[in-house]
Amino acid sequence: MDSSVYETLGPADFHAAYDEVLAEWPADTRQSSVPTPYGRTRVTSSGPADAPPLVLLPGGRATAVSWYANAAAFSRSCRVHAVDLIGDPGRSVPDPRRPVRTVADLTAWLDAVLDGLGIGATAVAGHSYGGWIALHYALHAPDRVTRLALLDPTGCFAGFRAGYLLHALPMLLRPSPRRIRAFLEWETGGVPHAAAWLRLQETTAGFPAARPVTGPRPSAAALRSLRTRVLLLVAASSRTHDPRQVAARAAELLPDVETAVLPDVSHHALPYTNPAATNRRLLEFLGG
Repeated sequence: MDSSVYETLGPADFHAAYDEVLAEWPADTRQSSVPTPYGRTRVTSSGPADAPPLVLLPGGRATAVSWYANAAAFSRSCRVHAVDLIGDPGRSVPDPRRPVRTVADLTAWLDAVLDGLGIGATAVAGHSYGGWIALHYALHAPDRVTRLALLDPTGCFAGFRAGYLLHALPMLLRPSPRRIRAFLEWETGGVPHAAAWLRLQETTAGFPAARPVTGPRPSAAALRSLRTRVLLLVAASSRTHDPRQVAARAAELLPDVETAVLPDVSHHALPYTNPAATNRRLLEFLGG
């Protein structure tokens, strides 16, 4: 592709790439738009309507359809609802009059999403930033989270490595398809990406996204108070944080946690690298 075109991908390119990844989802997949006080949230759903619900929260800038390698397996026994994070690249449409700025905003937004889907309580799984949101939501509304699965969550049990932040900074300050590709290739150690998924990541470069809600890790007291059963899947090859520190801190603080360290998996590639193992562990946890 000509470099000048490569650097000027626009909304049409994003939606085409989004639909290409969405096509990897099961045939019964449907998308809906759920109204919330913070804007309309796009939800991608599949699986039997009467099956137990499972809400999936993606990593930052990854979009709901990034669960493409997991959706079919999860949908056999769950009603899957993958959410485009409000204010993030995706098909959710934030209300400019009421931006999401705090953790309280995020949890209120997710309350409204569940209400709009008619879900009282659900299992929740989150990857990366989605794991951070999922953990905060479980602390906010423990009666609404039946099981909690955290896939290499960021900002929950350990801080970012300095080297990761240095590599990520140029992409975050001035995102471009080329910088996104280079960053992902570095973090995953050169492991090949699915072509459609990589195109989708590249096309988020020009997407108008709000500044993500960030903050300190949940306090030790808050984590010790959590009674929800937790599955923590740690990417052994993650360059984002120290995997051993993540696993040790979670084991120290969470009252009911099952931890597995996944070999030869990096942080950003976790949902789709060796998905059979990830899917099996999560489904065993949900059914156990």
